[in-house]
Amino acid sequence: MTDSLLTCAALLDAVHGSIAGGRSVCAEQCAFTSVTTDSRRVVPQSLFVPLMGEKQNGHAYIPQAIENGASVILLNRDEYEKKRGDYDALAKNHPAVAFIIVEHTLHALQHAAAAYVRNFPHLKKIGITGSSGKTTTKELCVAVLKQRYRVVCNEGNLNSETGLPLSVFNIRSNDEVGVFEMGMNRKDEIAEIASVLKPQYALVTNIGTAHVGMLGSRENIAREKRRIFDHLPADGVAFIPQADDFASFLAENVKGKVIYFGSSSTDEARGVQKAPGGVEFISDNGTRGTTFKVGNEIINFALPGKYNYENALAAVALGTYFGISDSAIKTALESFVALAGRSQTETLVLKNGCAVTLVKDCYNANPESTADVLAFCASVRDCGNRIYVLGDMLELGDAAQAAHEAIGRKAARAHPYRIVFIGSSMKYAFAAARDAGFADALYIEQSSDEAMQQAAEYIVANSSDGDLLLLKASRGLSFERLIPLIAQEARHG
Repeated sequence: MTDSLLTCAALLDAVHGSIAGGRSVCAEQCAFTSVTTDSRRVVPQSLFVPLMGEKQNGHAYIPQAIENGASVILLNRDEYEKKRGDYDALAKNHPAVAFIIVEHTLHALQHAAAAYVRNFPHLKKIGITGSSGKTTTKELCVAVLKQRYRVVCNEGNLNSETGLPLSVFNIRSNDEVGVFEMGMNRKDEIAEIASVLKPQYALVTNIGTAHVGMLGSRENIAREKRRIFDHLPADGVAFIPQADDFASFLAENVKGKVIYFGSSSTDEARGVQKAPGGVEFISDNGTRGTTFKVGNEIINFALPGKYNYENALAAVALGTYFGISDSAIKTALESFVALAGRSQTETLVLKNGCAVTLVKDCYNANPESTADVLAFCASVRDCGNRIYVLGDMLELGDAAQAAHEAIGRKAARAHPYRIVFIGSSMKYAFAAARDAGFADALYIEQSSDEAMQQAAEYIVANSSDGDLLLLKASRGLSFERLIPLIAQEARHG
């Protein structure tokens, strides 16, 4: 048997659990080497955590988890009490599986993860959050820190109330630094998952209006985001974007040291780095990224846009603090490749034979990230016409109409040739763009396959050689479906 991630006693203590059916189990029966909430991902010796959702009850997939080799299964107490006989019989029929009753399976997952993290007192734990740029910043920080340390991090954007706890189970004894992104979809979520990791170092990318529909104001968002600093020790560090208008608010009551990073809000042509080293802006290279100087090293950073430059400055600040040399930072940043669907630029040959510069930024969208990419596209000089394809920004609640109207006005001012607005909320952006005097726009209410085909035909009919084509939308609209509909062939450029 491979060593368990937690001993049976440690797991039972962490989740305040009891064994179903009054059974006693030995340590071997309670051993697990992986953790999942998806029965399809269960492998032999997995801990399976069935979650209770509004539409689905994960307990329905326990038989599949057992079939796939789960060795430990958590049971929600209310669910167990409703079907005690069934679960006791299931436990009796599968004596090699430990069924553990807990008050709440999600909270039990978090408590077990927190107990697991405590087994690594020498790990330098870094948390990253913010309204936008979290995943890119996390990956940049990982790339920089890997120049010197063995680093563990969340995969992709597994940063939620479930994703973060599942991610920390990837920590191993030889890891030196853990970099974990933390997102939120509700009030108190940052505090909840910060209590799992208890980072000694934490970084906030920015405070925007993503989730303003849930929290009501940017101040409330800032209040939630700064909960990532709750567990900082006296010798910990809070990394805060100095140009953000909530910088001082974020720094309030931080127990450890505060390091401000990023470009100055009063001198945007110069990156001001208050961590040791110093950063100097050199040039904006349009779709080819940004050139800047760290110490004596000139860095050609390929990700385009001021917003990605700010993400890079966060990584510089963190890397400098952790003793990464300027030359190693240069190596990490110059070799960094854009994440799929996030600020990707490539040359795309359309079905009409024309080659355009594609800016594919459709993994996620909120008012800040959409405004940022529109400003970037408007600033690009080495292109022909600009065609913007904008999809709904989701999860804005009551703020959706005003936010989409604002984006419509910004799009109309961003030097467009054509704009395609897609989605039910984009009708507000379409109307605002028309009111602002922009007439060459198409509105498509649905985001179905038929809608994508309509958009694709419009794009191809209105594109010429050298144009810039932007695709920007929330992940739920699956804008990547447009690529095969418009492309003759693609080549990276």
